[in-house]
Parts: sequence; structure tokens; C-alpha cells
Amino acid sequence: MDAPRPSAADPVSLDPAAVARFARDLAAAIGAAPAGPVALAVSGGPDSMAMLALAHAAHPGRVIAATVDHRLRPDAADEAAGVARWCRDAGIPHATLAPEQPPRGASIQAQARQLRYQLLGRWALGEGAAALLTAHHADDQAETFLMRAVRGSGPAGLAGIRRGWTWHPARWDGTGAGEARGLPIVRPLLGWRRATLRALAEAAALPFVDDPSNADPRHDRTGVRALLAGSPALDVEGLARAAQHCAETDAALAETVAWIERARLLPSPAGERVLDMAALPRELRRRLVRRAIGHVRSLAPAAEGSWSDSAQVESLLDALEAGSGATQAGVAASSAGDRWRFRPAPPRRSA
Repeated sequence: MDAPRPSAADPVSLDPAAVARFARDLAAAIGAAPAGPVALAVSGGPDSMAMLALAHAAHPGRVIAATVDHRLRPDAADEAAGVARWCRDAGIPHATLAPEQPPRGASIQAQARQLRYQLLGRWALGEGAAALLTAHHADDQAETFLMRAVRGSGPAGLAGIRRGWTWHPARWDGTGAGEARGLPIVRPLLGWRRATLRALAEAAALPFVDDPSNADPRHDRTGVRALLAGSPALDVEGLARAAQHCAETDAALAETVAWIERARLLPSPAGERVLDMAALPRELRRRLVRRAIGHVRSLAPAAEGSWSDSAQVESLLDALEAGSGATQAGVAASSAGDRWRFRPAPPRRSA
């Protein structure tokens, strides 16, 4: 990150139209103009550095930033220090966050994502931020849509990267019981192209680095990115719009499922969930199962394993529809005909 760095006395020169567009997109993503400081996740790449400069120009004095060093690459510490220097010169508070231990073993990328949101979420909440911004853009959205389509995902998966969602400490990592406040996570750049953001960063002489993992063939996304780059017929903006349509469909289904859930709830002991699943199609059962697991976990924050609202539950559904049961994400599910019960799984015995 050796490019010239602007200082507070020599601010970044940005196209006013781009700054105004960013301000509109951020307000749309949050639902209103931010009422407090906005926290930014800044990796040091061109996308996040462009977002940082745009946010600083749109909301001067109300931006804070953090960089996560997953401790997976030796260069990561220097990259975080480069972001910190730029923020210092621009008068932006910055923090470098790192886990006590780097992720190891299988699914390194998934583990890194889990750690990243834990670190960023708790930091942003501690700073009283109105929202946490990430720099996902239209190209990321198109790549995610294709990756999930190949895996046979339904509307929830094809919705791809959501424009906004709420991070809750207790639900995300199984800790923090009693922390009621959630943190809005917003993606104001989902309508922006990767090339546009890079051009903005270059024109403003922003320092940035290209993460070598983006070209690592071991990652599925690398192949999809190359496919899109070499296939002009695969229109990135069209794929991103398709993901948005799926997100709207998924949101409508979610409202329908919430209504059905209220009608199908049966009496149950505290901390459990019992539902009448009679005559419901599999997609509605799938969504009700996910909601039931999430509900039980929210009341038992020490539940084992990780969980998300788009988790794969097909094996569990097969078991319940066959009249048996199984355990997923620390929740034991069982069925007696159309009556499905969800409760915290007993702790596993140590060897």
C-alpha cells in the first residue's frame, strides 16, 4: 500500500455524483439516513477502500473503520497497518481486530467468515455504531448466485447476498445471552460494479492491495469469477437482478411462513417448539423447521454448533417426514405423525 496517501488537510478527490449515489444507496440499505456513526469493514482491497472514501465524503466525522487480520497470511498485518495509516491521515478512527487463534482444519473460508463477523459485530456494537457496512458489490452477487444455482439452492439461497440483515451476538456465536440489541449489517454497494469501484480507487489515488486468495484455484468462487470474466453473455447485472427477485420472493415467503407458524403452534414446555405440520408442502415445512431451530437456539444460547437461517436441513426433513428424528445445530427434533417437536439437545458425553 505504497500509493500516495491523502491527509485530513488534503482530502480525497471524488466525483460528487458518486458520493451522492453512495449516500442514497446507504440510506436505502439502512432504511433512513444513519442516526449514529457508521462502522466499516475495510480489508484494504480496492472495493472496501473505495467504500471507505465514499462514506468519509458522504458522512464526514461519522465514520469508523476496522480491519480483520485472520492471522492466515503473513502480509495481512501489513495490509491492516496500511489501512490504519490512511484512516489516521484522514481523521477516521480505526481498529485492527484479530482472533486469539487463526481458523484451522476444514472449511477455512467458512470459519474465517464466522470469526470476522464475531469480531466486527462486537466491535461495532461496542462503538455504538448505527450499522456495519461491508463492500459486497454486484459482481460478488452474480458469483454467489451462480455458485448456489449449481448447488441446487432454492429461493433463499439464490437470494444471494442480502442488502441488509441483523447480527445478534447470542444467535451468531452462542454467547452473549441477554444482549438484546442487534447490529444492522448493510451492503450499500450491491448495485455497483467491481470495475467501477476499482476505477474510483485508482482515480482518487487510494492505497489498496489485491488479496491473493481471490486468485486461489482452491476456492470455488475463483472459478466462477473466471467464468464470468470470460463469458460476456453471462450478464453480471442481470444475474444480480435475478438474485434481487429471489430475495423479494423469499421475503414474501418468510412473511407467509410467519403467519402459518402462528396458526400451527401447539402448546409446549418452555424452551421448546411444537408445530402441527399436517398437509403442508415441503418448502413450508423446510422453512418452519429452520424457524423452530432458530427459536430454540435463541432461548438456549449455549447450544452447540453454528446456525444460519439458510442452513441445509434436508436430512433432518427426511427423518422427520419418515416419523423419526435427528439432531441439528444443538437442537433435537422428533416427530409423532404431523406433530413435530424441537427442543435443546442434551449435552454430548465426553469420551
